[in-house]
Amino acid sequence: MKSPEGEREEAGGVLAAMLALPGMLRPGGGEAGEWIEGPTWKRVVACLLVIVLGGAAFGYSLGLWRAGLMGGYVAVKLPLLVLLTVVTNGLLNGLLAQLLGSGFGFRQTVQAQLMSFALFALITGSLSPVTAAMAWGAPGPGEKGGQQAYQIILLTQTLVIAYAGVTSCRRFLPLLERAAETAAAGRRVFFAWLAGNLFVGAQLSWNLRPFFGQPGRPVEFLRADWNRSSFYEAIWRNVESLAGGVDAGVWWVLVGMCGLVVTGLFHARVTSFPLTQQDNERP
Repeated sequence: MKSPEGEREEAGGVLAAMLALPGMLRPGGGEAGEWIEGPTWKRVVACLLVIVLGGAAFGYSLGLWRAGLMGGYVAVKLPLLVLLTVVTNGLLNGLLAQLLGSGFGFRQTVQAQLMSFALFALITGSLSPVTAAMAWGAPGPGEKGGQQAYQIILLTQTLVIAYAGVTSCRRFLPLLERAAETAAAGRRVFFAWLAGNLFVGAQLSWNLRPFFGQPGRPVEFLRADWNRSSFYEAIWRNVESLAGGVDAGVWWVLVGMCGLVVTGLFHARVTSFPLTQQDNERP
């Protein structure tokens, strides 16, 4: 039996589906389980539109302090970053869902990922007027207090992104716990998805930088050296400098040992359980 929101969605099409997304941020997740159980083109389009619109609004506020043109660049790049992460990581997350016993198929996995990023865009987009007003009213680059304003804006935007990311992902943990063979298997899938999205998203954001725009650097859509290194190379160079001469082989051994531990934690028997209406209503 469909919920009233689901019936309105069928009658109203894509717009009604977009209006149903905020309800998933309420306690209980709204009709998130129904969406994952029955992916439709209307729901996919609704998620894509929210990602583009919400991401563009928040992206503009990210670059606005540096320059209006920078805001326009980031309004394009932030939705692009999200969509590239979904496309690049969709197959990996689908495989992880099968191997770790989530009870989700590939279509359900992609739908869940789209919904998660749509909720992220919804939260950040709704906060974009506040962050844009902060950037608009702060001292600009080169003005007195500009460097301090840059640091405050950078910290504020980072906190908004972290809050939106945690909130949007956390809504799907109960669904995974109910759909999987055990709650522990659902949690393993959840953290595997998070790790995969962070791994891919960090590299893509490195390639698409800058996002905030730094004082003293020119306004540009992409850095000239956007493809000459990776996020993980930069991290490795920092680790080497902090290691103070420790042989790199030791670090590789430590990384390998950590990988074995993580693999053991995430090991689970493959299962497939449909997400039913009774699962959605289970307390």
